[in-house]
Amino acid sequence: MAEGGAMPEDGARREGMEVAQRSEGARGAGMERMEVARGAGMEVAQRPGADRGEPGLRVLVNARLATLAGGDGPRRGRAMRDVGLVEDGVVVIRGESIAFAGPRAEAERLGWLAGGRRLRDAAAAGMAGGGAAADGEGGEGSGPGGIDILDVGGRLVTPGLVDPHTHLVHAGSREDELAQKLAGVPYLQILRRGGGILSTVRATRAASEEELVAKARRTLARMLEHGTTTVEAKSGYGLDAETELKQLRVMRRLNEVQPVEVVPTFLGPHAVPPEYRDRTGAFLDEMVAVAARARAEGLAEFADIFCEAGVFSVEESRRFLSACRRLGLGVKIHADEIHPLGGAELAAELGAVTVDHAVASTRDGLRRCADAGVIAVLLPGTTWNLGHARHADARFLMDEAGAAVALATDYNPGSCPCESLQLVMAFAANLLRMTPEEILCAVTRNAAYAAGRGRTVGRLEPGWQADVVVWDTDSLAYIPYHFGVNHVHMVFKRGRQVVIRRTGEEGRA
Repeated sequence: MAEGGAMPEDGARREGMEVAQRSEGARGAGMERMEVARGAGMEVAQRPGADRGEPGLRVLVNARLATLAGGDGPRRGRAMRDVGLVEDGVVVIRGESIAFAGPRAEAERLGWLAGGRRLRDAAAAGMAGGGAAADGEGGEGSGPGGIDILDVGGRLVTPGLVDPHTHLVHAGSREDELAQKLAGVPYLQILRRGGGILSTVRATRAASEEELVAKARRTLARMLEHGTTTVEAKSGYGLDAETELKQLRVMRRLNEVQPVEVVPTFLGPHAVPPEYRDRTGAFLDEMVAVAARARAEGLAEFADIFCEAGVFSVEESRRFLSACRRLGLGVKIHADEIHPLGGAELAAELGAVTVDHAVASTRDGLRRCADAGVIAVLLPGTTWNLGHARHADARFLMDEAGAAVALATDYNPGSCPCESLQLVMAFAANLLRMTPEEILCAVTRNAAYAAGRGRTVGRLEPGWQADVVVWDTDSLAYIPYHFGVNHVHMVFKRGRQVVIRRTGEEGRA
């Protein structure tokens, strides 16, 4: 074991990562054609079976597990420190689901290791046809439906990371505004010059669906490399019916052509477009109509609004979100990012799924959210990138309010162009004073509930989806401690191995 918990490196490991992606139109009959994109000098090659075969039976042994298992709902307050650590653990992946996650002794007792009854039964049932390595250690079955027994060498194994707040689908970028920000030019002045969000709106309106899909696929590949297997994605760079629906259609296509699961949120009222200046009510009427279309076409699961001074008031936000809730959409709210407008109080009143940002929220508003079961989604990468001295009060939320806290990147082209939840984990430790255990809970189990996927992902538990990250360390604390690098060793999504840190032999982890 290397100093500080890092795993020893092969020289070839520096060559990069392999990321498996679905090829569009190749799904069918339970099969998926895969393509591999390699990061850090990434190669892109079309080839079937890039994840070493369809999901059969995979057994990860010699693992240090953080399962996040047990109970129901997100973890609140100090309960977030319980990540379910298991030494000498085993994870059994059967098809797309987890069949077992726990201590080796229990796995042996239940017959999940080599020669065991359940392993034999799985093979007889056709779930696994290749046979396990003879001694169950260090070997790998191969071939379609084969048993893989993977010795992960004492590495940390966790649920796949979940990013519950992103602005994934957009065109263009805004690096040209960096010099202006560094020179002290206020955002509103940049906006008046045609920059800011309106720059992204123009680019996104002009882009085709194909261009948006291609750009978002690259973004999702980077997220997957860093361990993110599920993301919530918001529209909001159209501010008109045509483009907002286009963004949501792109999200639907993304779920068909690559492995990261995308949960769609309609954020039509992200800003007031110039053509509706001084007619905010009429704009919100149009956005409610778009929300109805999105709901009817199955394009959105949630609705969101930017409740902030100079954007949408509390009353305007209440009106929009209440209408969306009547349509059957779950509600979220960008609240109190800069000013204590009362967005947190509104989130509690409406029983929102999440209150996001919450940097300037009052403590009373945060307590109300906690009491109402609203998950606080905190975005420390955004406050860091904007150079703000104030950050969300995570310690109050957990220690005093007893709230459930999740963390997200807020990936967007303006205030936080960052795909790495690992970097956000470091910000959470150093800016929000969260412990490594709280951080892991906030990017797995709690983030899954924030994204509406708490009953399928975010845990290593029988019946949950087999979204798994094997880290190149045995230490949970090492991930936020050693920031700015990628600690992922391999990633499984729905039981398929979709990221492999290359060692010297093609296709082996």
